[in-house]
Amino acid sequence: MQLIVLWDVDHTLVDNAGVSKEIYASAFKALAGRDAELPAPTEGRTDRAIMRAMFVQHGLPVPKWESAQRALEDAGRGREEDLRRRGRVLPGVQEALKVLAADVEICSSVLTGNISANARVKLGAFGLDSLLDMSVGGYGEDSEDRARLVDAARARIDSAYGVAMMAPTVLIGDTPRDVQAAYDAEARCIAVASGIHSVEELRAVGADFVVPDLTDTEALLAHLWTAAT
Repeated sequence: MQLIVLWDVDHTLVDNAGVSKEIYASAFKALAGRDAELPAPTEGRTDRAIMRAMFVQHGLPVPKWESAQRALEDAGRGREEDLRRRGRVLPGVQEALKVLAADVEICSSVLTGNISANARVKLGAFGLDSLLDMSVGGYGEDSEDRARLVDAARARIDSAYGVAMMAPTVLIGDTPRDVQAAYDAEARCIAVASGIHSVEELRAVGADFVVPDLTDTEALLAHLWTAAT
């Protein structure tokens, strides 16, 4: 195995069509006992950071993470049908994941702010979980700091496959926080302008490569191997 590829989930692989915001709102209500007045601040933040911010902006004590994680799991459970009905897999994703999954030189997993349970719900709704090595990803329960999720994923990959912690690692995501996490973790980043940030914005924050979408699988592979060298 010569390359680690870590995928963001929301707005990189799938469009969740607002289901994520509903999960955070439901978890907040379960913990706070009342509806949230403000939407969850997402945009590449981890679930730990999102839940903390929601309570801070409502002037409420921040709950223990263990309680917040259980509330998020409860809120996300069973949302697959909602995701299939309202959301979608983004263009080019299935083909790209299939190609990477078939390459024995690549470990293709996830680097997502979602807790692992909800990442599995979102990807499982569209059958994408079978194309990724979900057991070695970096997830929202690992840290508030997205860069630390890269370390968590590398440690799991090293434990599972004996791959050195500093093996070439490329993050693929749609926000400036993905780019910053890669920089902070001494990884590389391919940014995809499939969310709210434009190609120009993602270039400006220092992504190694920026693509408008994932429809050109050959170009994506070329960028991956170039970024890893």
